Amino acid sequence: MRERVTVIEHEAEAGLGFFAGWLRDAGVDCAVVRPYKGDPVPETAERGLVVLGGEASAWDDEGYGWLPATRALLARSVADGVPTLGICLGAQLMTIACGGTVERGGAGLEIGLCDVVPLPEAADDPLFSALPARPLRAVQYHYDAMTALPPGAVRLAAGGQYPNQAYRLGASAWAVQFHPEATAAIFESWTSGGGLPPSQAGELNDQVGAGEEELRATWRPLAEAFAGQVLRRSAAGERTAAATPSP
Repeated sequence: MRERVTVIEHEAEAGLGFFAGWLRDAGVDCAVVRPYKGDPVPETAERGLVVLGGEASAWDDEGYGWLPATRALLARSVADGVPTLGICLGAQLMTIACGGTVERGGAGLEIGLCDVVPLPEAADDPLFSALPARPLRAVQYHYDAMTALPPGAVRLAAGGQYPNQAYRLGASAWAVQFHPEATAAIFESWTSGGGLPPSQAGELNDQVGAGEEELRATWRPLAEAFAGQVLRRSAAGERTAAATPSP
C-alpha cells in the first residue's frame, strides 16, 4: 500500500504544482484538504504533512478561519515527529505555532526568481543535503517574513532580502519561505491578479518561465528526500508493530 500525506491547500491558485508528480513518483500520494471549500482541518496527520502557501497572513484568523486549526495541526505534527513541510504561508504558520515570530516584512515584497543560500548546517540535513551543489534559485512571492525562528530551530538557508529562508525543527519538520513547488504557470497566476504593473509582471513571468527547467532540477531532490522521510517513518512503524507481541 502506498503512503499518503495530508496536504493543506489554502487557495486554488497555490496548489501542489511540481510536488504532486514528484511525490507520486517517489512513492507517496497526497490527500489534499481544502478548508476554503469547507473541508475540516484534521487533528492529526499520521504519515506526513505538507502545508502550502497562500495570500493570507499567518495571523489573520478572522479572515481565514481555519488557520488556528492548521497551526494546531502543525504543532502536533512537529511534536509527534511526523514528517512535516511548511511552504511560504505554511512555513510562517509553523513558525508561529512553535513559538517563533512572523511580521510584515520590513524589506517589502520578495518576488520572482531569487537566490537561496544554503548555510553550513544544510550539509548534513536530511532534505537540504540532497540539493545540487551549485547556486540555488527559487520562486518567491511574499510580503510577510519569519523574523524570529522557533526555539531549537536549525537555520538552513538565507537570502539577500530576508535572512530566514529555511529551517529544520526537531528531526523531521522543515519550513521554507520560498516556493519549491511553484511552476511557471502557478507563478503567472499570482502575478496576474492586478497588484503589479503589467510590465513588471511580464518581466517576472518571463524570468520564471525561462528558469523552469532549473527549478525542476534544483527542487525535485528536496521533494524526493521528503518522500523518503515519510516512507522511512512508515517502515519504522511497521517494524515496531511486527515486533510488538499480541496480548
